[in-house]
Amino acid sequence: MDVEDKMITLRNQQVILDSDVAELYGVQTKRVNEAVSNNPEKFPEGYVLMLDNKEKAEVVENFDHLQNLRFSPQLPKAFTEKGLYMLATILKSPKAVETTIAIVEAYAKLRELSRVITEIPQYEDDKAVQQSLMQRGGQLAAELLADNLPIQSSETSVELNLAMFKLKHTVKRENNDEIAQLKQELAELKRMVNDKGQS
Repeated sequence: MDVEDKMITLRNQQVILDSDVAELYGVQTKRVNEAVSNNPEKFPEGYVLMLDNKEKAEVVENFDHLQNLRFSPQLPKAFTEKGLYMLATILKSPKAVETTIAIVEAYAKLRELSRVITEIPQYEDDKAVQQSLMQRGGQLAAELLADNLPIQSSETSVELNLAMFKLKHTVKRENNDEIAQLKQELAELKRMVNDKGQS
C-alpha cells in the first residue's frame, strides 16, 4: 500500500482523491462518496474538497494514476487529513483501519519532513544542528520511500529540494529481490544526505 503515492497537493493541502481512497480502503468509489453524502454533519468545511473542472483537468494531466478520471462525468472529491480520519470512523473494515493507520503515519512524516526542510536554512551558522536536521530529513525521506507492507508492483518518485542540494530518487519495485535492492539504495541515499550535511 503506497499511501504517499496517492497524496497530491490541492489548494495548498495534502489530499487524497476519492477514487484513490476507495482503492486504498478496498471499496468502490461510490461507497466512499455515499459515506460523505449520508453523513454530511461529519464532513464540515475543510474535510472534503470538491474539485472544479479546472482542478480535475490539472490532476488528470499531472498524475498518471488519475488518467481514468478524464472519462468520468463526475467531479472528484478530495479528502484532507481530517476528512480521511472521519471517513475511517464510517468505513470500519479491517482494510480501512489498516489504511487509516498508514495514512496517519504518512501525514505525520510529511509534516515532520516539511518542518525539517524549513528549518535547515535557519541554522546556517550552526553546522551541527543543520547536519542533524539534514540527517533527520534523509531518514524521513527513506521512511516515506520504504514501505514494509508486501508490494507486488509500484513506482515511487521523490524529489527533495533542500536549499543546499536537490535530490531526485525514482525506484520501481517488482519483487522481493528488488525490494532488497531498494533498501540498499535507500541506505546509499541516506549516506549521501549525511555526507552532504558534513561538507
